[in-house]
Amino acid sequence: MQVLKNEHILLRAPEPEDIDWLYKWENDPEVWISGTTLVPFSRYILSKYLENAHLDIFETHQMRLMIELNKRPGVPIGTIDLFDFDSYNNRAGVGILIADKTERRKGYATQSLQLLIDYCFKVLGLNQLYCNIDPQNEQSIKLFTHSGFEIVGLKKRWTRRGTEYHDEYLLQLLNPAFI
Repeated sequence: MQVLKNEHILLRAPEPEDIDWLYKWENDPEVWISGTTLVPFSRYILSKYLENAHLDIFETHQMRLMIELNKRPGVPIGTIDLFDFDSYNNRAGVGILIADKTERRKGYATQSLQLLIDYCFKVLGLNQLYCNIDPQNEQSIKLFTHSGFEIVGLKKRWTRRGTEYHDEYLLQLLNPAFI
């Protein structure tokens, strides 16, 4: 599908060969800070996930895509996800990870996010996308606001890390076709 590719980036479905990448990334406590993961994932659980990754977003209410550089086929640098897909209200949450630290700050997250936005608005016909970001995560805030998302709320003491609670911004991007 051409919408999920540009000159530098390919967003593709996860393949069974991606299990080692997913295992490494999903079990990295540094990544857990940005999500809701509290326990490691087993290879078995990830292999079951990959077995069902082909299912339609309308069935699973989520979709994960591997971010790959066209110049390095078969070597993903991260993932981009749709979650909490709501087909009635035409909205979904977005999450992104550029796991390969050597590929950060090169514009790949911005390009991947734009490809996903175009897919969501033009193919899935979504009304809006949203994301949740810790106010201290300045890079993510910059990524999403640069891509048109607006901070529309602050959820106070929303997430817990250890014994501390942290605030979380809610950002939204509305499909201009529906405005």
